Amino acid sequence: MTRIPENDRDLIEQAIYLPMIVIILERDLQIIEKSPFKINRPYLTFVENTLKKVQRDLKEVRNKMRKGNMKVHQVSRDDTFTMYSFMYKGFEEQHNYFNPRLRNKCEELLTYYLSKTQD
Repeated sequence: MTRIPENDRDLIEQAIYLPMIVIILERDLQIIEKSPFKINRPYLTFVENTLKKVQRDLKEVRNKMRKGNMKVHQVSRDDTFTMYSFMYKGFEEQHNYFNPRLRNKCEELLTYYLSKTQD
C-alpha cells in the first residue's frame, strides 16, 4: 500500500519518464545530424523544439518535487523490471516498473510531445 497520493505519484513518475524522453530526443538529434537528408535543418529544428518543451516541463516537475519534499532515484534494473525508490515527505517506498511498461509510456509521451510541437 502506498502512502503517496495519486497526484504526487504522477508527478514522481513524470520525473522518471521525462529524463528518458530527453535522452531519446538527444540521440535522435545526433542521428539526424549524421543522416543523409538533403535538407536536415527542418528535422533538427523540429526535434530541438520538442526537446526544449520536454526540458521545460522537466524543470517544472523538479521544482514541484523539491517544494513538495519528494525525490526519486533508480535502485536496480534487470531484463524485466526497474526498481525506483520514492522519497516522499520523510517516507521511502520502493516501486518496481515493468520495463515494457516504461518503454510504452515513453512512447506515449513522445507521441504527445511531438504532436504538441506542431501546434
